Amino acid sequence: MARFFYSALFYLLIPLILMRLLWRSTRAPDYRRRWPERFGFVPGIDQTQTTKTIWVHSVSLGETLASVPMIRQLQQRYPKAQLVVTTMTPTGSACVKNTFGDRVYHVYAPYDLPCAVNRFLRRVRPDLLIIMETELWPNLIHGCADQNIPVILANARLSENSARGYRRFAALTEPMLQCIDSVAVQHEEDGNRFLALGLPASQLLVTGNIKFDLTLDEPLRTRASQLRAQWQARCRRSVLLVASTHRGEDDILLDAFERIRQHVPALLLVLVPRHPERFDDVTQRCLTRGLNTVRRSSGKPPAETDQVLIGDTMGELLVFFGACDIAFVGGSLVPTGGHNLIEPAAWQVPVLSGPHLFNFADVSRLLLEAGGMAICKDAQSIASTVVGLLSDPDAAAQMGVAAKIVAEKNRGALERLLAVIERQPW
Repeated sequence: MARFFYSALFYLLIPLILMRLLWRSTRAPDYRRRWPERFGFVPGIDQTQTTKTIWVHSVSLGETLASVPMIRQLQQRYPKAQLVVTTMTPTGSACVKNTFGDRVYHVYAPYDLPCAVNRFLRRVRPDLLIIMETELWPNLIHGCADQNIPVILANARLSENSARGYRRFAALTEPMLQCIDSVAVQHEEDGNRFLALGLPASQLLVTGNIKFDLTLDEPLRTRASQLRAQWQARCRRSVLLVASTHRGEDDILLDAFERIRQHVPALLLVLVPRHPERFDDVTQRCLTRGLNTVRRSSGKPPAETDQVLIGDTMGELLVFFGACDIAFVGGSLVPTGGHNLIEPAAWQVPVLSGPHLFNFADVSRLLLEAGGMAICKDAQSIASTVVGLLSDPDAAAQMGVAAKIVAEKNRGALERLLAVIERQPW
């Protein structure tokens, strides 16, 4: 009954949802495209050439990036299987296309309406659904259960705030969780919250965070080395990377940069907004401050006189981390919950962050305990920390080594997750 009322409300909200897509498309035009896919109108899959169809759903860019190593492993282990990868956002979609091209079947996931879900399942006919992190949709999960399609919640995390929200709708949440075949959580605390919401203990496994299992291969290291040489120019200047910023953070970080430049005038700031629709706005903020600014998409390396490089391309952030001296990870000066701290740690780069880290609570705790990370609350603390590290190369190197040790010690989650997938009856 709870799901009936949920579905009825969802149908009533469709006009507002479409209006929101139109509003978002004023900044990101891709939001006005491919609407039929969101209602399950997708091309059917010819399954005569495949043995199985594996559906991987990752809602946005962060989850998609985390899923890439897993998808590559699935392609190797099941070479005759059709991989279906869905997202909900244009940034996630662009990541799938740039990474896999036509080697996977990619469309937007259907909205959680019974008609859209059923239409999608009829056309795609998956044998297994793997949902990344915590994208829980009642009709989707019940639709898979009705058709005996196993569902795995992979690399799952559940903050206390999120758990509190699900508890408010217990009549909807508990039946949904009981339909999930396996929940592979990042940490024991996440698992306890799922159990408290009604997940049967037999369906819970603690596998760790697969984001630790990224691979920095030789071609990637070569690209990072070449990029670093471009950025340093002939003056061998230091590079501060500020990654994945959100609205409300850029001015704080630019204030910090201007303070840092009083001590390190040659420093290059590489500023990467999280969302493409903000590229123009952030560029203009830099120009308004009188900063010599160049955009990565121009194809021109920064000149010695350039002070800011705007990272306005997709899919390059991982190599950026390998080309900098210090990395500040955004989404953490505002209550967004932070972004991936593991990538700079894997590159042996000192990691800085703001205080809002509930999306990476365990990772940040490990890094802080090891001395591989520092939390900065405002422009003054960011500036003093960066100046201190640039003035003491030994301290910066020690911090980077500590971060890398954390990244190395926590690998192995991907293999454990793949074992969970292999055990499913699909």
